[in-house]
Amino acid sequence: MKMQENPDRNTTYTDFILVGFSGPQEWRQLLFIPFLLIFLIAVSANLFLIFIILSQRSLHSPMYLLICAMAFVDLSIPIFFVPKLLISLLYNLRHISLLGCLAQMFFMHFFGGFQSTVLLWMAVDRYYAICTPLRYNDYMAFSAFLKFIIIPVLRNAVLILSVVSLAGSLSFCQHEIDHCFCEHMALVTLACGTIRMNNIVGLMTVFCVPMADFLLITASYVRIFFSVFKSGKSSRKALSTCVTHIIVIFATLILALTAFLSYRINYNMSSNSHSVISMMYVLFPSCFNPIIYGVRTKEIKQQVMKTLNCGKVVP
Repeated sequence: MKMQENPDRNTTYTDFILVGFSGPQEWRQLLFIPFLLIFLIAVSANLFLIFIILSQRSLHSPMYLLICAMAFVDLSIPIFFVPKLLISLLYNLRHISLLGCLAQMFFMHFFGGFQSTVLLWMAVDRYYAICTPLRYNDYMAFSAFLKFIIIPVLRNAVLILSVVSLAGSLSFCQHEIDHCFCEHMALVTLACGTIRMNNIVGLMTVFCVPMADFLLITASYVRIFFSVFKSGKSSRKALSTCVTHIIVIFATLILALTAFLSYRINYNMSSNSHSVISMMYVLFPSCFNPIIYGVRTKEIKQQVMKTLNCGKVVP
């Protein structure tokens, strides 16, 4: 295990072990097959959804392009940690360098943050489509919608980069990460000194990214429901496009809160429990989001069926 001298501490670790799923190697190897299958489902389902949307010109409206963006996020997250996990399960190669750990942490949290941000963009799209239908094309033109893109992207990048930079500046007196990937709290709890600033910035990031997004999403859908019932429209028809988003929103929120609170309420939780909760939060949306959108979105479902039946997308 690599260690470096530190002027404030006797040693600091620069190489770590991802404990992840602890237990006999034979038991760990049994987990390789289910995680490989889940990974293949997540990658293939999201790639297929992206292909369907990008290859069919009729699906190039803002709503479907945002679904495509969500599929890209769901595709990216597993790629940054599942291959490493599979190698660890199969060959027991669990070492990771500090630089590799920080890089994995940045991309995992960066793309993870965009799960709620894309859902916010979807809520804005539905708000304009239902509440201001006559001016929908003006509001959702790329030049007009750009302000909703730039600010969240900069916010997410700055906050996640701050979290990762603070974590990289710590000295580490322990080297076993109680997780299957480099999650922020799993790494910083190994630090020698105080991690108060890391906790503050981490909590600030949680409240400024996913919590702020979900509050804005809630406000948007409250306004949508109020507008629908006030105008006397058929709620089933007007809100049919919102139901899918709401299902995904609640599933994402529940899994995110479970993963977040698991580190801050019960510090005696086993590494296996942490790993299972985190895998649910990371992998389940990647597997089920494209299925939910494919089943519940009529136009996407039609193109999927045509592709499966004919072997190509039919206009």
